[in-house]
Amino acid sequence: MVKHKARLKVLNRLRRKITVENLWMYVIASLLKGPTYAYDVKKRIRELFGFEPSTITLYAVIYSLKREGLIKVVSEQPKTYGVTDEGIEALEAALGLLEDNLNKLKSLVFSGSTEGSRSRSSSKRE
Repeated sequence: MVKHKARLKVLNRLRRKITVENLWMYVIASLLKGPTYAYDVKKRIRELFGFEPSTITLYAVIYSLKREGLIKVVSEQPKTYGVTDEGIEALEAALGLLEDNLNKLKSLVFSGSTEGSRSRSSSKRE
């Protein structure tokens, strides 16, 4: 039971780190479907990625992305946001970084060529 709770705790922490704490990627990705207003960004994130950021956090991220030039206001009434070329480039770079690290992790876990995986495999047989 303790191991199960600990595993859930680390997975929940990971989920938060790759979703809410990196919300900017999901905002930009949702805007790739087309310009929209902030509330609709929240709805798109829920529909596309299965989590719902708090409204305050979402607005803070949107304003930050706008300030950094990664998204822009395309209409004032209602205020509608769209992604910029810089935003697309930043998202592509982030995805490349994540993919690179994921591939490195997978190669270690699934290759069976490291000492840790041999001892893990042998301990399962015992």
